[in-house]
Amino acid sequence: MISVVTLPVKQTVVSMVADSFDLIASIEQIDNPTWIQAQLAALGPTAPVGFVLLQALQVIIAPIPGQILAGVAGAFFGVLPGTVYSLIGVVAGSTIVFIFTRRIGRRAVQRLFDPDQFSRWDESLTHNEGGILLLFAAFLLPTFPDDLLCFAAGLSDIRLRTFILLVLTGRAPTFALAAYAGSNAINGQSILVITIVSIAILLWTLIRHYRYIFINWIQ
Repeated sequence: MISVVTLPVKQTVVSMVADSFDLIASIEQIDNPTWIQAQLAALGPTAPVGFVLLQALQVIIAPIPGQILAGVAGAFFGVLPGTVYSLIGVVAGSTIVFIFTRRIGRRAVQRLFDPDQFSRWDESLTHNEGGILLLFAAFLLPTFPDDLLCFAAGLSDIRLRTFILLVLTGRAPTFALAAYAGSNAINGQSILVITIVSIAILLWTLIRHYRYIFINWIQ
């Protein structure tokens, strides 16, 4: 009797442990483009839906940069479809964050982030005339915490339709470039990819170094 009861319990425990290791492995692989492509391939015809959901989730929980996913989309779906899927996902995720933030209010949102960092961006969007331009620049250029800014934007006076337009116009060039690089990488055009990545790294370094000067200039 004891062995009959114990066996299912043991199987349950073993199953839970195995599932936990699978979850941990998934979390550790979430920033691995090759792993993401394998997961998309396993989805078959529903791969576009799965990718859109993943791109939306990266805005909400921010495990990986959206540009990396855009590169994966370019390699897996092609430049134009990959760019479109990325934009659909990021607009969906950004809209959810924007509406959610307005529902829960400033005090609740502040608990999700480092107080000093959030206050700086919250102040920049809420109390300065250059808030819309700053938000557009954050979506367009690297190094800005654009996912955090989606939360801060929900607390500002920016309208939802204006916010969606900023997401689309700001993210589209970067996502298209990332998708183009990803597509060329899969086709073996390594020199072109290295050139694009090198320019992106140089731009990232310059903007990161001078971004607060840039923010003050906008304001």
